[in-house]
Amino acid sequence: MEEAKHIKKIFKKTGKIIYDYELLKPNDKVLVALSGGKDSLILLESLAERKKSLPFNIELIAVHIHIDNIGYQTNLKFLTEFCNSINVPFHVDHFDIDLEKDKKKSTCFICSWNRRKRIFELTKELNCNKLAFGHHMDDALETLFMNMMYHGSISSLPQKFFMFEGRVEVIRPLLNITEEELVKFAEIRDYPKDLKSCPHEDKTKRKKTREIIELMQGSYNRSKLNIFRAMDNIYEEYLPKTIKRNKTQ
Repeated sequence: MEEAKHIKKIFKKTGKIIYDYELLKPNDKVLVALSGGKDSLILLESLAERKKSLPFNIELIAVHIHIDNIGYQTNLKFLTEFCNSINVPFHVDHFDIDLEKDKKKSTCFICSWNRRKRIFELTKELNCNKLAFGHHMDDALETLFMNMMYHGSISSLPQKFFMFEGRVEVIRPLLNITEEELVKFAEIRDYPKDLKSCPHEDKTKRKKTREIIELMQGSYNRSKLNIFRAMDNIYEEYLPKTIKRNKTQ
């Protein structure tokens, strides 16, 4: 009973985010980025569930980008069966990347950049006007802290934004949901793990940033939620400013 309630709770939260931020509109064709991890699986299942109750028609297509020369192995058989079970077409795109071209950049950065580039190309090839990612609240917080620490800027992940002069809209229907809630959902569903994990995982700045946020959460259990809300509650007049002088001065 409790497990069914939690599944329903996540579906309800996702539906509310979609409604509040108007993430879906009539005749949308949505490319869902399906990495095979719990977040993307929950995203796809939630969207397929939401589609049943929408008062208009949308089309979903799941896409998995597989970079063959990185060293991980995804359970493509499970992904295929999963998509079939919820009546969503599944597309797999295979390719290799050049890891020697820019040795100053980490393998994770190169892999992520190429994945993102290819998935945007596929939105055009598959004639999709929406691209859905499974980013959640913890992802937004980590991005916020990374941008502040490493780039000196305050920015994160919005629920939606347009790219390529409005050709495609990126949407994040799970953004207001915590990692903890999604972990519980995945445990209930008992999603299988990758057949072989990426040998480069847990070697990124994001992991270090996550540890910092967890320390804050440990000192006050509403830290994550409050920091997330703070991004939409900014008092600019109470922030320090940097003087920007003309280069001629």
